[in-house]
Amino acid sequence: MSEVARLAALAPTAIDDVVAALRADVGGIARQRPNGAAPSRAALAEVARGLRAALYPAHFGPAELRASDPDDVDGFVARALTEALGELHAQVCRALAFAGDGERAASARAREIVDAFTARLPQVRALLDADIRAAFNGDPAAQSIDEAVLCYPGVTAIFHHRLAHPLARLGVPLVPRILAEIAHADTGIDLHPGAEIGGSFFIDHGTGVVVGETSRIGERVRIYQGVTLGARSFPSDAEGRIIKGQPRHPVVEDDVVIYAGATILGRITIGRGSSIGGNVWLTRSVPAFSRITQAQVRSDVYDEGAGI
Repeated sequence: MSEVARLAALAPTAIDDVVAALRADVGGIARQRPNGAAPSRAALAEVARGLRAALYPAHFGPAELRASDPDDVDGFVARALTEALGELHAQVCRALAFAGDGERAASARAREIVDAFTARLPQVRALLDADIRAAFNGDPAAQSIDEAVLCYPGVTAIFHHRLAHPLARLGVPLVPRILAEIAHADTGIDLHPGAEIGGSFFIDHGTGVVVGETSRIGERVRIYQGVTLGARSFPSDAEGRIIKGQPRHPVVEDDVVIYAGATILGRITIGRGSSIGGNVWLTRSVPAFSRITQAQVRSDVYDEGAGI
């Protein structure tokens, strides 16, 4: 007998009481949505894996794939796209229905969305190629392009973002955030799908990076672990409720480098070509080609532990 079954056998009345109490809380979050199942995180993880294999078959396709045979590669890519996009349609349809669209309307709208997303895949791959080259060129420890593709958490995170962002722009609820959170859980890098991120974007190391929803990042930007592009405050309406969707995160222009641990807050602009030093706390805009470092570094030397 399983542990669950054993406990149920020992206390059926207690279980019944709990079930009744949970059912009675009809106004609670758990039972607010009568519109079918929510999108599946596991299914969307498979969608991301399938699309990754279709876009980079040499790295993520099956071992028996004959890279020297274009027809074999094209056949695999077509099959992988068909399967992944079919499942994506199902998950987008579930998301729309869960958000309140009728089943028929959700299915038709999901088809339009997935068709538009599919048409953007060549552009997505071009952006990813630029991101991968930026990772290889920007890290002296990278021994090959393949290492960047297969090993770098920043590449994994931006791959998910390049899928999630167009879906967010197309108005899909839940699905883009789930795709982003899959990468967040795997890499420790939190890129909100609403953030606009230009090409040749490189996150080195990456753990603890946070990029907020309304952030705008230009071309050829490099950031390191622990960087936060966050909000300084949250505007509220007359009843004290947070106003959603207002621009509240930084604008980072082209060719900016942000070093480890920097925190940049509010709707400020980091001018192009600037360098933001490690552990800087910044809440004001800076002009192009600025060099921002900590205002003061303190170094105390103690003799044999005295004063510690």
